[in-house]
Parts: sequence; C-alpha cells; structure tokens
Amino acid sequence: MVILLEYRTGVSHEQSRTGAALRRERFDGNCATGRPKAGMAKMATISLADVIWPQACLVVTDVQVDFLPGGALPVPEGNQLLPVVRALMESERFGLLVATQDWHPPDHVSFASSHPGRLAYDVVDLYGHSQVLWPDHCVQGSSGARLHPYLPWVRCAAIIRKGMDRSVDSYSTFRNNWDASGHRASTGLVEYLRGRGVLDVFLCGLTREFCVKWSAEDAAQAGFRVWVVWDATRALDPTTDQGIATALKGLGVGIVRFAELQAAAG
Repeated sequence: MVILLEYRTGVSHEQSRTGAALRRERFDGNCATGRPKAGMAKMATISLADVIWPQACLVVTDVQVDFLPGGALPVPEGNQLLPVVRALMESERFGLLVATQDWHPPDHVSFASSHPGRLAYDVVDLYGHSQVLWPDHCVQGSSGARLHPYLPWVRCAAIIRKGMDRSVDSYSTFRNNWDASGHRASTGLVEYLRGRGVLDVFLCGLTREFCVKWSAEDAAQAGFRVWVVWDATRALDPTTDQGIATALKGLGVGIVRFAELQAAAG
C-alpha cells in the first residue's frame, strides 16, 4: 500500500492571489464533481433512526494546519468547523473514530511547483483524468502537515496518511486517485472498518468538494451507509455546494447537521 495505516491505542507560484476567486478562475469544480460513477447505483433512502451507534465510525478528514486560515492551502471559514468537529469527536456517540492526514513528499505530482510553467489551481491532464495543481501543502514533517492541535486526536483508533506516493494524488480516504495504469489503489480502510463491524460511516472535515465527497462516494460504493455532517465540512469553492449535495444525495448519501445527530442519538 502507498498509504500508511497507523493504528493507535485508545477507543477506539501566485502566493499573492490565493482564495476562492483565484480557485474559480483556474478550475470550475469539474475536477470535484465530474468523476466517473461506474458501478455506483443509487442507494435506498437511509434514516438516522436505523443507525446502530456502536457500529458507526466517524472519519475526520484532513483537518490540518495547512488547510486552515494562515496555511498554505486555506479553506474559507475552515476554522469555523473546529468546534463542531471537536464536539463530534468528544460525543461518545460513535463506536470508532478514524482520521486522515495528507502527507505529501516535497515533489508531489499534485504540486504546481512540480510542473514548470504552471500555476497553482491550473488544471492539467494526469493519466487521462483532470488534476488540479495545488500550492505545496502538507509536506511530510512540516508544521503545516500537522493535525490541528485543537482536536482530540488521541480518541482516534487509526490515522490514514494519504498522498505519500509522489506520482499519485489521493483525495479519498478509501482509495488513491488513478495511477498511470488506470488503477485506484486501496488504502486498506474498507477492510479495517469491515473488520471492526462498521455499518455506518460519518464524514466530516476538509474539503467538502474534494476529499470529503470522494470519500463519501467510495464508502457508498463499498456498501456502507454514508453520512456527511454538512456543518462539520467546508468547501474550497462554496459555489459548488449545491451540486455536491445533489450528487451525494443521488447516491443515497445522507446529508445531516450536527444538531440532527444530537437529536437522533438522544
């Protein structure tokens, strides 16, 4: 595997022109919303009343310093999700907590700096698929790659480090993006969750239209009931929100808010 699965004890460029305007100028959301859906059928409607909470897993996606204000690839209002994510992690509601962490080598293929003449947020073809070129971010061992210290990571039973293969990007928690042979390698998380008896996967974190969305799609394809805690995520480009929600609902993914989880779990 090119993704490191770390088991933990317990319960468990243009630096002056960053932001949503520049991102929309370089890509229109197609890289987030236009991926093939082969083999992904619409699922039956799901209800929080059906959740068996000891068999539910919360996946906290890429809440790292570089993705928050002041970081190398800041998500607008990214810091506003921290209290909600912390409350989810401390709720004692979920039978299992797992986190993901972008962990790129310095010369990663997704970095604009690895493509002479290209700028951050340009979109290029990589192995026959659209690839956004990002500012250098979450470089292995850097301060920006750290999981945000406000959150109680000790509660996580496993941390998935992804994006470690310099030649392949990795948005989803469950599988890498496509490699040169057209394959999307597994991170091993599907098998881990099945081994722990997980039925429902709840996703939160960053970013809504990339890593959270791709993870939701892959989890649904793997046969889990999947939920996105909407107010515990944020998008790089908030104008994609409606399209993301519609696409996920079309796959049977539940869109819920923290208050709904509080009410459902009593």
